[in-house]
Amino acid sequence: MQSETKSRVDQTTSPGGQPVTVLRFEGDIASTSKDAVLGAYQGLPKNSVKTVLLDFTKVDYINSSGIALVIQLLMEATNAGQKVLAFGLSAHFVKVFTMVGITKYAGLFPGQTEALAAL
Repeated sequence: MQSETKSRVDQTTSPGGQPVTVLRFEGDIASTSKDAVLGAYQGLPKNSVKTVLLDFTKVDYINSSGIALVIQLLMEATNAGQKVLAFGLSAHFVKVFTMVGITKYAGLFPGQTEALAAL
């Protein structure tokens, strides 16, 4: 059974002192996750948010519809001139994200520390 997707927005700073917005997801990401994934992203102020980290640490499963939502988020971020990095994906989903070309739009990292260090 699919678990409900939750999201929350956190703020942190890069090693260089730049503000970074973190979208933290929890549960399964599927077609029913549109509000939690895209709604959370679209609620961010585009003029002030330049870097976004996607935290998948507490995500158990992502189906093809969920991957499509992530891709839509990445397209919107690219169009807005934002940099996106993702972390906390299982080895399986790192492989899937790489196969579908997500790595062209977002760097994938094991954890938040590694993602921030890449900024």
